[in-house]
Amino acid sequence: MRDLLAEAVAGILQRPARSVLTSLGTVLGVGAFIAVLGLTGTAAAQIDTRFNRLTATEVTVEDTGGRDADRVPLAFPEDADRRMARVNGVEAAGVYWKVRLPPGETVRSSPADGGDGAVAQTPVVAASSGVLSAAAPHFVQGRGWDAFHDTHDQSVAVIGSSTAARLGITTLRTQPAVFIGDHAFTVIGVFDDVQRMPDLLLSVVVPRSTAERTWGPPRDERARMLVSTELGAASQVADEAALALRPDHPEYLRAVPPPNPKALRDAVGGDLGQLFLLLSIVCLVIGAVGIANTTLVAVMERVGEIGLRRALGARARHITWQFLTESAALGLVGGVAGTSLGTAVVVGVSLHNAWTPVLAPLTLVSAPALGLATGLLAGLYPSWRASRIQPVEALRR
Repeated sequence: MRDLLAEAVAGILQRPARSVLTSLGTVLGVGAFIAVLGLTGTAAAQIDTRFNRLTATEVTVEDTGGRDADRVPLAFPEDADRRMARVNGVEAAGVYWKVRLPPGETVRSSPADGGDGAVAQTPVVAASSGVLSAAAPHFVQGRGWDAFHDTHDQSVAVIGSSTAARLGITTLRTQPAVFIGDHAFTVIGVFDDVQRMPDLLLSVVVPRSTAERTWGPPRDERARMLVSTELGAASQVADEAALALRPDHPEYLRAVPPPNPKALRDAVGGDLGQLFLLLSIVCLVIGAVGIANTTLVAVMERVGEIGLRRALGARARHITWQFLTESAALGLVGGVAGTSLGTAVVVGVSLHNAWTPVLAPLTLVSAPALGLATGLLAGLYPSWRASRIQPVEALRR
């Protein structure tokens, strides 16, 4: 075995440049294999973390419509925010709905301004102050309203920065107003980002009480409640929400808990894994073909050497094992180099994105074995071909 390994190493080092190029395919294949599994696990962990931070702490309470709309126009009580805030684990909660404006009423920057088409189609959202706390908008100017504005039917509004640009509002120092139909709403805040409810970025948001006084309770659009919870409390809050809001008629409301983060993580990880594993398999196949081709060329170049060995007493199986060991060594070297390359890629990407790299020890151990197996498979035919060369024919060349 020692002589066999020595001959294999000598054969590889005899043409180092060709050996490096030959093992390059295996390096890329194994490196892609490590990078795929590592980045998939790392990305899945990050998806799980971000999912927990936002989506897993969000509960939506919906109006089921199972009531007499004429007798009970709105399923949510007036103090819905306060009732929901008393539930353990709730950070903020608020009721909202999309206002259906009467025909001909649009959003304008002044009473006489017809506005462009984009502004005319700007949606109006009625929301309690709890919605602004749950959605967590980032205000670049001004602020949102509070419970005082809710209880006193204040005609105020907050808008997204893109809507403000279309309306020509550049500063709040002049106390600008937007006109929804003939009703003026003083703009007290402009925001450019939200953690939840991204639809608010393109809407004009007004207090719930003011919207009810101006346009009445929602008819065609059902109201909803946005609830922000502490981490791990969403399922419990969803179970208690309907009873906490309407103990007299909990059937009026239905709480929708966040989906299972593990299912999302597994689905995303599975999709990424299938895509990149296919790429790594292609690289491994290319590497195996390269090793097989190089080994076969080496067999043709070393016919004289094979004949001399056979003449000195080497049997066919010895020749087979010699070339098979060389191809396996190339595969093993490529596997080790690919493992190092793939690990470096995972760590580098994780450092760049401030992630925690995730690499399974079993993957790191099995990757060099994968390169060795690739080299063995690639060397089967060339080794068999070398063993079939007859000594007399070889020595004649």
